Amino acid sequence: MSEALHSPEERGPPSHERPADADVRKPPRSGASTGILLIEEYAVVRRGIRLLLDAEPDLEVCGGVSTLAEALDGTWDPTVVVHGLLLPDLTGPEVVARLCQRFPSASLVVLSRVDNPTYVHLAMTAGARGYVLKTSAPGVLIDAVRRVAAGGEYVEPSLGAALARWDGMPRRHHEDALFALTRREQEVLELLALGHTNAEVASSLGVALRTVESHRTHLMQKLGLKTRAELVRYAAERQRSERTNHRRE
Repeated sequence: MSEALHSPEERGPPSHERPADADVRKPPRSGASTGILLIEEYAVVRRGIRLLLDAEPDLEVCGGVSTLAEALDGTWDPTVVVHGLLLPDLTGPEVVARLCQRFPSASLVVLSRVDNPTYVHLAMTAGARGYVLKTSAPGVLIDAVRRVAAGGEYVEPSLGAALARWDGMPRRHHEDALFALTRREQEVLELLALGHTNAEVASSLGVALRTVESHRTHLMQKLGLKTRAELVRYAAERQRSERTNHRRE
């Protein structure tokens, strides 16, 4: 698409001064009370979401980018950040953690095609205030943005039952068992808390997949956990507890 099809405001600064496909930051529209930073890999999808949100009188997308790095490097000051979990430069709940650190006063809404309750739980645990599926009706995202901007939370209604089952899983672990974990087992546990798969953990640690599976088995035995879901939830709760203690310090 040629530059002639874009207005000067949409073009923003020259390409050498901004990331490719990034939308220029713009001043708040008169009457709009909620500024939104949109992080979406695909430009066509990003433009569609932007048009949807900008059509609301109280909402305005103040900027849009395709990667986490672009979001972290920008000079944005959003009220709400709408983003996915599978970005080109980072995937999983760690995306939420990084954005929370960069935008501590903003509320985060995950917009994702991932409907796995494990990811939903980990995203909310990491600091997201809302979780919406990309298959939802357009009004759902609008409602979610308004809800979190007002200080509330919003989780896709269709995910409610799955999260309820997650929360109902029995807790069999004991804190003392942590002292029995080896250093490598703790590293595996930390990566699982970020939502990584066994293969991703193996790649990150530079070990064989079978080694990671063995560590996971030992972790479950030592912590008294019966399923992978319980292990991932335990890892997420440990991460949240450590983050809370760090903030208190």
